[in-house]
Amino acid sequence: MNLHQYRHIYFLGIGGIGMSAIARWFLAKGFAVAGYDRTLTPLTKQLETEGARIHFEDDVALIPASFKEKKTETLVILTPAVPVTHKERQFLEQEGFTIMKRSQVLGLLTQEQYLIAVAGTHGKTTTSSMVAHLLHHAGVSTSAFLGGISTNLGSNLLLPHQEEERALAVVEADEYDRSFLTLHPDIAIVTSTDPDHLDIYGEKEALVESFRQFVRQIKPNGYLLLNHTADQTLADAVDPTVQVIRYGLEGEELCATSVTIAEGTMHFSAQGRNLQLSQAALQVPGFHNVENALAAVQAVSLLDVSADELRNGIAAYTGVKRRFEKVASCGDKIFLDDYAHHPREIEAFLRSVRALYPQRKVRVIFQPHLFTRTRDFLEGFAQSLGLADEVWLLEIYPARELPIAGVTSQLLFDQLVCQNKRLLAKEEVLKELAKDLDFNVLATVGAGDIDMLVPEIKKLMEEKAHVLE
Repeated sequence: MNLHQYRHIYFLGIGGIGMSAIARWFLAKGFAVAGYDRTLTPLTKQLETEGARIHFEDDVALIPASFKEKKTETLVILTPAVPVTHKERQFLEQEGFTIMKRSQVLGLLTQEQYLIAVAGTHGKTTTSSMVAHLLHHAGVSTSAFLGGISTNLGSNLLLPHQEEERALAVVEADEYDRSFLTLHPDIAIVTSTDPDHLDIYGEKEALVESFRQFVRQIKPNGYLLLNHTADQTLADAVDPTVQVIRYGLEGEELCATSVTIAEGTMHFSAQGRNLQLSQAALQVPGFHNVENALAAVQAVSLLDVSADELRNGIAAYTGVKRRFEKVASCGDKIFLDDYAHHPREIEAFLRSVRALYPQRKVRVIFQPHLFTRTRDFLEGFAQSLGLADEVWLLEIYPARELPIAGVTSQLLFDQLVCQNKRLLAKEEVLKELAKDLDFNVLATVGAGDIDMLVPEIKKLMEEKAHVLE
């Protein structure tokens, strides 16, 4: 399929982090881009400044006339989060428009390129952004489609040099809805295979089987970088010519040595397959981020990037928005923001917070994401959040789901083991926070719309710190 046969690209769910990266690609290539999304966000505002026409009501009349009139020139790109009951979706289907899933388009955009794909139930956004950054920093012409906003790039899209359209590609390979099965990587990284998206898979084994299918699609003579916590049967699923490199902080072929924390920076050395990297300094804190960096430097080293370039690239890496992001430092108080929405992610985040800020009082404001995920991992959420001194729990963010009887934040609240806990509406947070700043470290955590509170919380903390001065 030749995407250039279309001139109008219409997105159903244009504001999603993965969808918006593809929208930006089409905008950069001169296509007319429009779309629907449920919510106005800073990301949709930015897309509009880049030339996209966006509306926020499910109304066929709001689809630009030029997109509706020229069916053969209009491609519709759909995210699985848009339900079959959506009026615009129904209209476009009934009228016979060409409709493709985001994952199918991503597969087409990268099919002719040397592809590095990063998969995993968590860690893939940070790791893929590290790979893209290291290549870009080393001057390697690279395109990248990321699941978060790289603070180095200021975007979730990296475009190659104009004269090198067949450059390397880096993508975040999403397991949701088996989306990553449209990809055929040369190098695949699998960061984790913990149970998730059980509304799609039903059970962990079905999820793992999907990952097995993904790694079977690694091209001959390619590489699989497999985290030690991931299901090790993935190594048996690859083509016999594919080389498997297992990695972890210790005890694996690819591992870290001399890991220390100093003033918020992770210092480590790494050794792996034809790789010796000494005295790397990673500004993004967290032991899990050292593991992510191991996979990234190994993948990039396979493309003949030198150890010196890797070391310099790691030192210059500043992270991804909402991944262990240090939002503010006000006197003796630190404000962090993180996208963690799975018990393992929350545990990794809070253990790193504890290591970085020992003996500090940690308050977490957590917004559960999805009714099914809250139900399926109730005990895990209760245990991982228990690593905080205090938890303020918000209502469940539904995203694509309808409510499930009996599944509420109250259900999780009742199981929280920490003594200091509160159940709040999102609208109450700022008022209550203004009355109670008894913490050293504050963390907003979750994958819903909790990030909308971040600027206001930062403003509040800065104002309070100014008054105290």
